[in-house]
Amino acid sequence: MEKLEILQKSVLFENLLPEEFEYLAEISQLKEYKVGDIVFYEAEPGNSLYVIIEGEIEILRKDAEGKLKPIAVLKSGDFFGEMSLIDKEMRSATARAKTDVKALVLTSENLHSFAKIYRNGFTMVVINIARVMSKRLRETNSKLAAKM
Repeated sequence: MEKLEILQKSVLFENLLPEEFEYLAEISQLKEYKVGDIVFYEAEPGNSLYVIIEGEIEILRKDAEGKLKPIAVLKSGDFFGEMSLIDKEMRSATARAKTDVKALVLTSENLHSFAKIYRNGFTMVVINIARVMSKRLRETNSKLAAKM
């Protein structure tokens, strides 16, 4: 699958123009991870987001005893790592390959260059991130409410 096709299928890039997709395909990097590889660790600095092409990523948090516990599993088309780009804080969780994974990576530098050239496209990406984060927060709220 080509970068362009992957980007066009991701909710992160909904409503972009053809030339915006082409630019993002040009500046993104392809990364591969084997089962068990750590993409990034909780509490480390982050400057990139990932779009899963194939495979599954586990999102893990440390419990009170310091053991990693899975909180989500992401699949093809999903993205992760966006929070550190938005709030400039350390990674909030660890991301680990549950299966062999191929992903596209966009760094903060990539996104800044995209924003300079395609302001409206960048705005759509930010809106799409906000929509997904809102959906994830609602799901988390529902899970917490069910445990009360």
